[in-house]
Amino acid sequence: MTTAPTTDRLDRAVLKLAAVLVLGALAPLLDSTIVTVAIHTLGIELHTSVSTVQWVSTAYLLALAMAVPITGWAANRFGAKRMWIIALALFLIGSMLCGIAWNIGSLIAFRVVQGVGGGLMLPILQTLLLRAAGRDRIGRLMAVVTLPALIGPILGPVIGGVLVGHLDWRWIFYVNVPICIAAIVFAVRELKPDPEPTAAALDVPGLLLISPALAGIIYGLSQVGDHGFGNARVLIPLVAGIALLAAFALRRVKDPLIDLSLFRTKSFTASTALLFLTGFGLYGAMLLLPLFYQQARGETVTAAGLLLVPQGIGSLIARTAGGLTDRYGPRSVILVGIVLTTLGTIPFAFTGTACWLLAVALVVRGAGLSAVMLAVMVGAFRDLEPAQIPHASSTTRIMQQLGGAFGAATLAVVLQKQLSGHPASTAYAHSFAWAIGFTVIAAVPALFLPRRRALE
Repeated sequence: MTTAPTTDRLDRAVLKLAAVLVLGALAPLLDSTIVTVAIHTLGIELHTSVSTVQWVSTAYLLALAMAVPITGWAANRFGAKRMWIIALALFLIGSMLCGIAWNIGSLIAFRVVQGVGGGLMLPILQTLLLRAAGRDRIGRLMAVVTLPALIGPILGPVIGGVLVGHLDWRWIFYVNVPICIAAIVFAVRELKPDPEPTAAALDVPGLLLISPALAGIIYGLSQVGDHGFGNARVLIPLVAGIALLAAFALRRVKDPLIDLSLFRTKSFTASTALLFLTGFGLYGAMLLLPLFYQQARGETVTAAGLLLVPQGIGSLIARTAGGLTDRYGPRSVILVGIVLTTLGTIPFAFTGTACWLLAVALVVRGAGLSAVMLAVMVGAFRDLEPAQIPHASSTTRIMQQLGGAFGAATLAVVLQKQLSGHPASTAYAHSFAWAIGFTVIAAVPALFLPRRRALE
């Protein structure tokens, strides 16, 4: 594989491409946080129960999970540019339909359309950008690409609070419309034409195995907080999903939907394991933070969102981790990031910590979290060939989804048990202690990543 010469800055053309794609990626990332803030209001406005209104989020996540596996094949078969525009159009149509939903049933159905568009976006975004930039500059590239993931948690709760507090609930979906339209216009004008299609016929049996597998696993895990791991509503979809996933992995076919031969690359295997494990300690704790401020500190939803802004600021500060990863390799950056994330979580494991100290801790935690996620994506892609990138983009997204779902479910159970026997402040302190333990465990696969690329 020919590598691009290492330079201090990304090419102007690559930065222009990144700007076009990042604009589109803002829509689903903002949407997720805005809808989370508005769930309670949706239940009141649509006159439905909490268990039913939760399907507004659950249906979206299930559709997203089921769409991810097909993105690698679709990008090769129809072209990444064409599929990017299709994904944006689906998200745009879904957002408009959600805005005109007449009851909870129609809203849930239209969220599925949104979820399919959102599920296609991130893997295709990664495919387009990684094809355009040399692998020796992946770190700098990821520093640009992951900006929406940082901006979403910062702006989402604030925008959601304003929209829900001062406008009709339908605007939480209409706000996506101008973003998607602008992203489609720029994509049509600026993205290069797709190369000739290279994909073989669609692996339909594989699709029928892996998409329901992911949906079953994520649905089962989403029920853990309410029912615990031992309940049939959790075990049946979880076991069925794992069985389907195993059946997919054990097949021997020429052109599988997800290319498992990627795992022969040591750095890719270590990175995907790390992506899964970070779901427990790094992203599982994201579930705890807003609840901590509301239940243990007595803050409103909007105030809790504002109090989490320091974590986003810390993430923005850590943008330099991209260049450091290109220079020194992912292992060192990930280990430092895990140390920072741990240090930034420790104050939450003690009751009565001063508010200013928690804010400082969130800056440190955000910097560590950002460094880890940047470096782990570099580790996943740096030793792969261009033809492997679409499959790798789908696989890394799947591992992120599964890791986040397992992490959220595990810490939800820990929190529920702690709340049943302790005051809220103590329960959250103990739960954050568990999150710290999971974060430390995530350092293990990082030790198998390369320090830096050998000179070629």
